[in-house]
Amino acid sequence: MARILVDGDELVVRPLWWERVAVRHGDVRVPLAAVRRVTVEGDWWRTLRGVQRGGLRIPGVLCLGTRGHQGGRDFVAVRPGSPVVCVELGPSAPFCLLAVSAKDGRDGAAVARRLRRAAPMLDASTPWRQPLPVPVERSPAPPAAAGRERPPLPEAVIGVDDHVPHT
Repeated sequence: MARILVDGDELVVRPLWWERVAVRHGDVRVPLAAVRRVTVEGDWWRTLRGVQRGGLRIPGVLCLGTRGHQGGRDFVAVRPGSPVVCVELGPSAPFCLLAVSAKDGRDGAAVARRLRRAAPMLDASTPWRQPLPVPVERSPAPPAAAGRERPPLPEAVIGVDDHVPHT
């Protein structure tokens, strides 16, 4: 599976060669300054948000590639049975979330600790991932004016014997 590395002042998600072919994407690089929160999720399926936009998904086996949702895009490389390192990113990054499966719980915790130490702009207000933003609701259409008459019927519809009541 893909690995998360720190390369200078960048966070790098490095997929294996066959994953690169499947997702048609090379390494994912984001500045460490864009990292906002790093968590480890025990249930792989909780990291999947939105719908698959590119890559490879084999139900119950793996999910690899980009996923789109109302908040933006996520890059995922997850498989069942292993914890997932989740990296929430700021608005300047190309993705909202990077989710990569770890080998085991110990490896996931070690990767998360290493990323927390390296990232300068972490938000430590809560140790949990944040929910997706709610789409902005549009205000409802203004109500019809009270006491307003119905529009007149076209003349072709009104016959000689028809009576159109006026309200």
